[in-house]
Amino acid sequence: MPPGPRVLIVDDEENQRRTLAIGLRMDGFDVCTASSAAEALSILAETRTDLMLVDMMMPGINGLDLARQVRRLFPSVKVVLISAYHLSENQLRRADCGVVGFVPKPFQMRELVAFLQSKSSL
Repeated sequence: MPPGPRVLIVDDEENQRRTLAIGLRMDGFDVCTASSAAEALSILAETRTDLMLVDMMMPGINGLDLARQVRRLFPSVKVVLISAYHLSENQLRRADCGVVGFVPKPFQMRELVAFLQSKSSL
């Protein structure tokens, strides 16, 4: 069976990255992880990536700024933000960051998987 969509998880919290990676791999995603925006950009430059799951609140370059950079440098990569702070679709449009979705924390893994599967087929 070919690997599923390649997802890059970007989160500064190691436990969150590990938990998401395990859950997504169990559902057929090909997963890699990064602990910072700089590490994520380096991975994107070297590895085919379909989707990014990005924590909005990270030190240094936050998720919104990373999404803007990805849109400019890697326009085919779809970015989904995750955060405990809820953002509406209107707020995301006004932020002009090019994300394809937002998932508020906490979330159920099955709901996240379904959401990412729907976005990977865009």
